Amino acid sequence: MDSEKTILHAKNLHKSYGNVNAIQGIDFAIDQSGVVAILGQNGAGKTTLIQCALGLEKTTSGELKTLGHLPGNLSAKQQIGVILQDADLPDLLTAREQIILFASYYPNPFSVEEVIELCNLRDFVDKRYKKLSGGQKRRVQFALAVIGDPKLIFLDEPTTGLDIEARRNLWQVIRGFAAKGKTIVLTTHYLEEADALADRIIVMNSGKIVADATPEDIHNQVRGSAVRCQTQLTEAQLRALTGVESVKIAGRFSELRCSDVNAALTALLASDPVITDLTVTQPKLEDIFTQLSQTGEAS
Repeated sequence: MDSEKTILHAKNLHKSYGNVNAIQGIDFAIDQSGVVAILGQNGAGKTTLIQCALGLEKTTSGELKTLGHLPGNLSAKQQIGVILQDADLPDLLTAREQIILFASYYPNPFSVEEVIELCNLRDFVDKRYKKLSGGQKRRVQFALAVIGDPKLIFLDEPTTGLDIEARRNLWQVIRGFAAKGKTIVLTTHYLEEADALADRIIVMNSGKIVADATPEDIHNQVRGSAVRCQTQLTEAQLRALTGVESVKIAGRFSELRCSDVNAALTALLASDPVITDLTVTQPKLEDIFTQLSQTGEAS
């Protein structure tokens, strides 16, 4: 793939801090609009990747291009918006004044009023920044990230510390910008957030990419449904059932991870006809993340 035509391109990318290898030879390309979520625990390398793409950190080796340019290039900067993980703004300026200031940095920004409407800021746009709640501040920061009508938007843990309602309000705004043809690269610890927002998920662990696919495909990469029930069968009897891969006993309940849920249920019901409180669920993204990370460590 031509790196000059991709939105974000990395090839054999490394970033080290002394003896610490924060990014270890990753390869990927983002070449279309939508939301790409980068998942990973603390130390996985996701924030380092964003900082390198913005030109805030120098790469150690390999190739990294943003909108066809080297990181930090002015032409690229004028097409990028960003919320950093630890971001703050002058306390005494109002939200409107902040937006007006940031609009002046870009050649063809959105109108201030348009962004106020798009980001749902009308109720507090003329309040000083220090008077805003955490959720309101994050929405103002998002407005500053998009005021320049950027092609690419980096959001590094944008909803950390927000309550559920504030997070979901911001999700709606993010999806709205994706629908306008923007590319949004989002790092998050919230697995529900990636599942709800992303068109593509990249899972990082210890500086390496351990999965890169759509949410649906990532779910499909990890086999097995979960069966939870109250049963008279012992742990050994449950493990011996057809289609059962693992068993965990939690209080009165038995939890079965199944490679073939239909075969497991048939065998379970035949062995214990008086089973109660039976539920069957697909693996959650958190389970998938854990399994993919363990796979990456082993490879």
